[in-house]
Amino acid sequence: MELSLRSRLRAGDQSAFGELFDDHAQAVYGYAVRTLGDWAAAEDAVSLTFLEAWRLRATLHEDGDSVRPWLFGIATNVLRNTARAGRRHRAALARLPARDVVPDFADELVGRLDDSARLAAARRALERLRRRDREVFQLCVLAGLDYASAAAALDVPVGTVRSRLSRARARLRELALAELVEPGGGTGQVVSDRVEAVRSNQGKN
Repeated sequence: MELSLRSRLRAGDQSAFGELFDDHAQAVYGYAVRTLGDWAAAEDAVSLTFLEAWRLRATLHEDGDSVRPWLFGIATNVLRNTARAGRRHRAALARLPARDVVPDFADELVGRLDDSARLAAARRALERLRRRDREVFQLCVLAGLDYASAAAALDVPVGTVRSRLSRARARLRELALAELVEPGGGTGQVVSDRVEAVRSNQGKN
């Protein structure tokens, strides 16, 4: 009888891990990009996720269908640690003395990329959610897992996933709008053209 993918993964079959990577690497990468807002960091997170999957292969249960919830549970932990390390790094840089920076035309060009601005605003808004709510939102919305798979990935009941996702959606609407109007929580810079137009009309009135 042919062994299941789960059994082969648990046994350390390298060809099974090759299948796992081929089937899920792109989805994990998309999840990481949307979570971190950084393409290079997302690539590192994918590598770490599959290294951890290899190390933790014995934790994969024999019973079950898709291994996707197990893999995305590992990815969630990797992204949690990556985000924590990133915050520490930014905090360390903020403590360094300010240096004069020579303006570069590329900075102006990047500043006009509305998609990048919206991605950054969404990422900042996500960071302001409670961790448990944020991880449920990331798994269900960014990674596309269903409630049952997200529950399996986080080892919580399905009802908990539903309530956390509902709370996260409501809170994220408020935070995302605030970030688009005032990026970073109060700089006063308007990124959204629509919001800018509204403010302009308000000024005229």
